[in-house]
Amino acid sequence: MTGLQAGLKDRHLSMIAIGGVIGAGLFVGSSSGIATAGPGILLSYALVGLLVVLVMRMLGEMSAANPTSGSFSAHADRALGRWAGFSIGWLYWFFWVVVLAVEATAGAKILEGWIPAVPQWGWALIVMIVLTATNLVSVGSYGEFEFWFAGIKVVAIGAFIVIGLLAVFGVLPGVDADQAGFSNLTGHGGFLPNGAGAILTGVLLVVFSFMGSEIVTLAAGETANPQQAVTKATNSVIWRIAVFYLGSIFVVVTLLPWDSKSIADEGSYVAALDSLGIAHAGQIMNFIVLTSVLSCLNSGLYTASRMAFSLGERGDAPKSFARVNSRGVPMAAILASVVFGFVAVFFNYLSPDKIFLFLVNSSGAVALFVWLVICASQLRMRRIIQAEAPEKLVVKMWLYPYLTWATAALIVFVLGYMLTDTEHDGRTTVLLSLLVAAGVLVVAVVKERVGGGRSAVAVASAGGEGEATDKVSVG
Repeated sequence: MTGLQAGLKDRHLSMIAIGGVIGAGLFVGSSSGIATAGPGILLSYALVGLLVVLVMRMLGEMSAANPTSGSFSAHADRALGRWAGFSIGWLYWFFWVVVLAVEATAGAKILEGWIPAVPQWGWALIVMIVLTATNLVSVGSYGEFEFWFAGIKVVAIGAFIVIGLLAVFGVLPGVDADQAGFSNLTGHGGFLPNGAGAILTGVLLVVFSFMGSEIVTLAAGETANPQQAVTKATNSVIWRIAVFYLGSIFVVVTLLPWDSKSIADEGSYVAALDSLGIAHAGQIMNFIVLTSVLSCLNSGLYTASRMAFSLGERGDAPKSFARVNSRGVPMAAILASVVFGFVAVFFNYLSPDKIFLFLVNSSGAVALFVWLVICASQLRMRRIIQAEAPEKLVVKMWLYPYLTWATAALIVFVLGYMLTDTEHDGRTTVLLSLLVAAGVLVVAVVKERVGGGRSAVAVASAGGEGEATDKVSVG
């Protein structure tokens, strides 16, 4: 076999697109955001949501014109130079293999609570092995698992929003929700009880829960009609973020006062369900969080392996990463990714406060780096596409280039603000992530200078099939 196969169906990609923006971070991390910004956390989520919509629009423009398993890394390679594609590709891979360890540990904690006879490390191992096997079978089996995992998340959040709004309006039968009401948005110190600055601090706490929306552009390369799939996913990102993020957080902060002790003790969603008197709210939410964790693990392994495949295809990773078996599965890329995931899980048990904490913090700002590179790539790629194949501009970034520059400026501002944040480890995260990024960049530059040029095959892979890549400087 010479390449990935079109094994994903439209329904798979639709659910991957929806599920991609609903990570376990939404369920687990929202309580600290609410405690920091109060009801004003809605503005934090709206601000980051706007950022994601704009970045996805840029990525959609480039990916609809040239769908590829390398997505933004391949676009950066072509638009900015080989060093950019190499650096952001490996940083993104690093981010997801660390996520594998984080999510496997989170899932193991829940499973150990249900079946304590199996130790936590045992559950982490079982979860990793099962999802590795799923990814190794075929891309279709990955798509099928993700369809059901994401489906459970979507149905659960949809039900949560409907039930919560009925309670807020006082029309939910058989439920005692005395605390619920719109007064919770302005009572208890006002809409911004900790001041306007808390909105930006809230941004730092919630920005990483949005990572994953770009997965659909990597997966589109394994569908029958990649251009249509990317266009559909890009156009639907606005309502997905509005409903699932803003909708569910709005329900939480109207059902309960933002400073309710139960939000801090139980978590925002469990506390909200408990306030409605719903039995076994904690276990229901644990099940939903577990499906989110499994979904994130499944997608994380898929995403890391496809980025490794693309890097191998472009000569920026071992050539074995670019080889696929008879089912169109890049086995070496999957196994290499999962091995690093296992190593990270091992470090989580061996040295959670040192080595593992370093891994988590040093990958923390990668999301913002990726978005910044997407902005830079789109500024150049728009001109390239217009010159070579204007008919491929089926998705266009709004108000180009002004909105692209504004988005990049906002990302730089958020990174700068993180450097002032010592309370929530923002400064540590940015500095360690910059350190790792600088290391990868040095390797990229040295590799490019030592290697001299690149093969015709690598150039063709980076530019996309049938495109005149020699018109563009690739380093």
